[in-house]
Amino acid sequence: MTHTSSAPHTDADEALHAAQVVVFALATLAELRDSDTESHLLRVQNYVRALCGELQKNPAYAATLTPAYVETLVGSVPMYDMGTIGIPDRILLKPGRLTPDEIAIMRTHTTLGHDALVRAEKTLGRVSPLLTVAKELTLCHQEKWDGTGYPKGLWGEQIPLSARIVALADVFDALISNKVYKDGVSVDRAVEIITEARGAHFDPALVDAFVAVQDTFRGIAVRHADTDADMQQKIEYMANAIAEVAVL
Repeated sequence: MTHTSSAPHTDADEALHAAQVVVFALATLAELRDSDTESHLLRVQNYVRALCGELQKNPAYAATLTPAYVETLVGSVPMYDMGTIGIPDRILLKPGRLTPDEIAIMRTHTTLGHDALVRAEKTLGRVSPLLTVAKELTLCHQEKWDGTGYPKGLWGEQIPLSARIVALADVFDALISNKVYKDGVSVDRAVEIITEARGAHFDPALVDAFVAVQDTFRGIAVRHADTDADMQQKIEYMANAIAEVAVL
């Protein structure tokens, strides 16, 4: 028996869905240039939703984390690393340690992504409230609770809540994921690393929420794990890209 939705999709629904598909597709291209797969974005989106669900129990965060805000945040996740598109392959794909100058260029991916959204809004003549969270994510996802992050060295609650949440979700996934150039750590070890960074890299309240839902994170990681095809595509892409860089 086939079940259909009781409410038909409106033109506005279809337009929003189409825009979300385009954003996700473009974001996967950015991820492909780095060391991740499109499954990474799905995992981070689900981690973010799980963190928000737990944080909603905290009165200090409940007023901000309305259902509408959470949906906007989850929908904006694919854009957080879009600035890596502007980083040259010779730096983004470099297998060895980056030089100080290369690190400085790599760090500009935060401002590149943010500024691209701002320029697009200006060109189209309208600031979109729905892009506020996306601009926060692109600019601030590398900031740290203790002020040692970049690009602005924000600390504590100066860092937008959206960026604090995505930063933790992203780091967790980076820790446990197998990359072309490294093997991931166990979930237990990832939990230890993030817990050790409580009050330094991460908002203490977010770490507490993460610890409470770590089993949910574990399930998400399994459910949206990279497939052999994902990794083969990544290996082939990275090999070809590195070969092209070597010719330059």
